[in-house]
Amino acid sequence: MDFTLTPEHLMIQNLVRDFGQKEVQPTIKEWDRQQQMNPETLPRMAELGILGICLPVKYGGQGFDYIALGLVCEELEAIDTSLRVVMSVHMGLNSLAVLQWGTEAQKQRFLVPQAKGEKYAMFGLTEPGVGSDVANLASTAKRDGSDYLINGEKMWISLATKAHHILWFAKTDPNAKNPHEGITAFMIDAGTKGVTCGDLHGKLGVRAGSTGWVNCSEVRVPQENRIGEEGEGFKIAMSALDNGRYTVGAGAAGIIRASLEASVKYAKERQAFGKEIGKHQLVQQKIAYMVQRYEIARLLYLRAGWLKNLGRRNTRETSLAKWYITDASFESANEAIQIHGAYGYSDEYDVERYLRNSRGAIIYEGTSEIHQLMQAGYALGYREDGELRCELPKYDPKVWQEE
Repeated sequence: MDFTLTPEHLMIQNLVRDFGQKEVQPTIKEWDRQQQMNPETLPRMAELGILGICLPVKYGGQGFDYIALGLVCEELEAIDTSLRVVMSVHMGLNSLAVLQWGTEAQKQRFLVPQAKGEKYAMFGLTEPGVGSDVANLASTAKRDGSDYLINGEKMWISLATKAHHILWFAKTDPNAKNPHEGITAFMIDAGTKGVTCGDLHGKLGVRAGSTGWVNCSEVRVPQENRIGEEGEGFKIAMSALDNGRYTVGAGAAGIIRASLEASVKYAKERQAFGKEIGKHQLVQQKIAYMVQRYEIARLLYLRAGWLKNLGRRNTRETSLAKWYITDASFESANEAIQIHGAYGYSDEYDVERYLRNSRGAIIYEGTSEIHQLMQAGYALGYREDGELRCELPKYDPKVWQEE
């Protein structure tokens, strides 16, 4: 394995870092306080090509690889988690699922405008009463001629009031012997009659992002909007989560790095007992652990990205990366507040926002407890991936960059 970043990787990394530091950082605190998403964020990300970063050029993307996606997520979350969340749902959970599972006609209809940033996308899996237990979805999709009538509600949906396309999961066979086989995926236009949505406020973190609910009431969806075959919805959801978890883990590395950089800066400025607090050993210990966590985090998500580039199954590796890095980001942000003392407890410094933002990732895209069970299952030989078809198309620069 060679994890040396290519000139293209460095270029996109610097582009996104420059965007975050110059265009987002100056106002992010105010948007966070207002609990609103800056209306310029999505159009600007689209203009920079970020929303189609690792999609083939022929589908409107930039033709970069999956490692570039991870680097983008790290840079965005180093500024604010709300930016990385956009990549997780629009790219990781929705667009890559269409790339993997969609027909050519569906790719032209949905993927091209999403890659160009003309349309934004969301992921409709979580429900008011269903999180980790995906097989027990309450949403239904019933045949009505050549169409489906969809009913149900989704909760904690990122970009709920901003996105145009919804990758929606519903039960087409509630009586299936194996509940996993009764789920089907659909792409729904958010403007379709019967679709309503709203924003949620009062969140602990990611306040500068859009999170809400989506309801479908007798929503008519044509058969050509079905992604995959009937009963393949669970497989599609799991493969999408592999990609979403990759973006979450890579992004969380950005919080570790930001916490480290903020702590180093403050430790060299703040004086206590006649010297910089950075010269006190216990402060050094906290910073050393952040260094350790960041280096491990980078290796874990780069390995997962490398496997994705090769078109190889990476459920175990991505799960481990997501679990470790999100936990480590919370620990690092917490230590950063401790280093900042009373100032870290106020929003005068960014570290309090890092802590609030880092907490959510320990829950979404599979709780840490779910990932612990997955890793134990692999180690004990109880878990077998089978033929879930969770691997993405192998990255081929000639194909990805072909007009």
